[in-house]
Amino acid sequence: MNPPIVKAMSDITVRLTVSPAPHWRSRRTVLKMMQAHLLALAPAAVMAVGMYGPQALAVIGLSGSVAVMTEAVCLRLQGRPVTVDNFTALYDGILFAFLLPATAPWWLVTIGAMLTIALGRTVFGGYGTNPVCAPLVAWAFCRLSWPQAMDIDLNLAHFLSNAPLDQLKHFGVASLSQFHYMDLFIGKQLGGLGASQVAALLAGGLCLIGAGWVRAFIPTAFLAGVVATSGLFWLIDPTLYADPMFHLLAGSTIFGAFFLAPDVASSPVGMLPQILFGLIAGTLVVIIRVYGVYPDGAPFAIMLANLLTPLLDHVHPKPFGAK
Repeated sequence: MNPPIVKAMSDITVRLTVSPAPHWRSRRTVLKMMQAHLLALAPAAVMAVGMYGPQALAVIGLSGSVAVMTEAVCLRLQGRPVTVDNFTALYDGILFAFLLPATAPWWLVTIGAMLTIALGRTVFGGYGTNPVCAPLVAWAFCRLSWPQAMDIDLNLAHFLSNAPLDQLKHFGVASLSQFHYMDLFIGKQLGGLGASQVAALLAGGLCLIGAGWVRAFIPTAFLAGVVATSGLFWLIDPTLYADPMFHLLAGSTIFGAFFLAPDVASSPVGMLPQILFGLIAGTLVVIIRVYGVYPDGAPFAIMLANLLTPLLDHVHPKPFGAK
């Protein structure tokens, strides 16, 4: 009988191979994460089409398609593998579309979707390296360059209802009696194509948290910052400032809390930094709505908070035993 062959060092090259992080591998991939996020956006997209008609579907489809094609071109020009099948570009394109009026012209959708990828991601190195949420970069560029084409109340003037935040900004709290909170909750308000579908976005966001794709710290702190800041203003003078429930249900607050602020590339990593990030962004939402020029402060608030992410990532509890 031949003795067993011992190969103690035969696989040494495999066991000592150094590879890039992460070294602890799991079954969670970028593709699966994007599929979960797209599925979470689906109810809001359906509600948007039901409210605004086929033109909403056209805006979503055009924005997503242009974003994917732009990503493919940018990767090809960089000499990198074309990985548009991971749905990251499609997801960012749809996020941008959700911030637009349903009647946005095709050229605005096209330019914004291209900027989402080219200016929001590619110039910083691609997906995962952008310091600011990519769709918000394109939204800010378009909002400042073509304010009339991006104005919600102006472009949706043929609807019988009004944009709640525009009414608050231009006509004060007295004009808010025309809105019922339940109507705002189920999406019967003028706003961003998908960002105003509060109930659907809340359901999708909670599903992402329940499935573990989004940690609850940023959304919870974001909403807490909105409630606390708006509640303080409301207690000071309820005849001048709207109550916290209105700020939660109007505009893109819920959309920002669950889909824009928790962007994996531009938000902090640790628990305490995420809580601080959410509180800062939520507080800025109300401050911009009260003192700023633009009715909805959520996009600008999240962008400003993104700039603080490198500093917030350094905030952490003192290690046990450290002096």
